[in-house]
Amino acid sequence: MSDEPQDRTYEQAVERLEQIIQRLDSGEAELRETLALCTEAKELIVFCRGELEAVSGALRELKLDELVESLDQT
Repeated sequence: MSDEPQDRTYEQAVERLEQIIQRLDSGEAELRETLALCTEAKELIVFCRGELEAVSGALRELKLDELVESLDQT
């Protein structure tokens, strides 16, 4: 993958995962390429999971802030 991991976005990671799946589904990848693609896919999945957890946590925090604000107004 040409993007450095720290510069990667969630959307880029998902796009690359789709490319990997297409390549693996094609049946044209040789054994070593399959291994490399699976390794890359695993790293991308870990990255995506981390991004989703970070966003989910931020959304929960926002909801808590809204709840506290609404309680303060009553």
